Amino acid sequence: MVPFAGYSMPVQYPQGLMAEHLHTRASAGLFDVSHMGQLRLVGPDAAAAFETLMPVDVIDLPVGKQRYGLLLTDEGTIIDDLMFFNRGSDIFVIVNGACKAGDIAHIQARIGQRCEVIPMPERGLLALQGPQAAAALARLVPGVEKLVFMSGGAFDWEGADLFITRSGYTGEDGFEISVHESRAEALARALLAQPEVKPIGLGARNSLRLEAGLCLYGNDIDTTTTPPEAALNWALQKVRRTGGARAGGFPGADKVLAQIDQPQTLARKRVGLIAKERVPVREPAVLENMDGQAIGQVTSGLLSPTLNQPIALAYVQADYAQPGTELFAIVRGKPVPMTVAPTPFVPTRYYRG
Repeated sequence: MVPFAGYSMPVQYPQGLMAEHLHTRASAGLFDVSHMGQLRLVGPDAAAAFETLMPVDVIDLPVGKQRYGLLLTDEGTIIDDLMFFNRGSDIFVIVNGACKAGDIAHIQARIGQRCEVIPMPERGLLALQGPQAAAALARLVPGVEKLVFMSGGAFDWEGADLFITRSGYTGEDGFEISVHESRAEALARALLAQPEVKPIGLGARNSLRLEAGLCLYGNDIDTTTTPPEAALNWALQKVRRTGGARAGGFPGADKVLAQIDQPQTLARKRVGLIAKERVPVREPAVLENMDGQAIGQVTSGLLSPTLNQPIALAYVQADYAQPGTELFAIVRGKPVPMTVAPTPFVPTRYYRG
């Protein structure tokens, strides 16, 4: 157990990180992610108000669907990444644990006069991830198997109201389950009683998300990085980028849209790296070119349990960002050869129906 964001969090259970990681890839792993922040935005103007804070399409998100979003500073850098869901009656938002107090204050200050911003500290959050997650959860909550990736709905388990989305941060099929704190432990124990399910700690959560090529806030994105630098242009829908009444209008829009339109102006870019030698490369290792000049830095790195190869996310000077480019990570004073590689490192298996 370690302290994290005001919580005591499990890094690993007795099985250990490697076994937990491989179990999640093969079967189903249960993560307690109740440290994440949950909140509701309520009111007829909530979607339009929330859209002013992010470069993503909130207004046109259909009821019953979820989307990835980015809160930006006025300089166009990333305050936090988050998930939001259109429930019809409200917008349900999940933010990162270490950022939640600041995020909620930021949202309240910016749009609190246009909609109600209601934190939900009384809700726990469980993530069930892996190829057997649907079979295990459907025994307790029939009907969840009908959900597809980035959809969700309200369900009941033994009188407890659950809000379940088919999503997660491992690259696998899976679910995130919002449950009242008074029923969270009972639900977790009921899930762990299923033959496919084992408890998984923060260590494997990190290695799973890194194999999926997903950013960790505070490591791979923060208030020094913009979405284009972080290779997150895919998260910015066209309606917010080009022409039309809803293009721009978010914090830092001029800078972010200029970087999208003129990618050659980017000084650095986030890339994936795979090592050619079996030497783990961890943050904050410096990256050098063939001539020994520093050209970047690793932001997340470890030995991939699935690939049995060292993998990393890093920022490099833009002219070194092409897949196939060879670099060297400096580990304990020695150069480790690495190659720029596309992400995800391990193919994702989201259930799209």
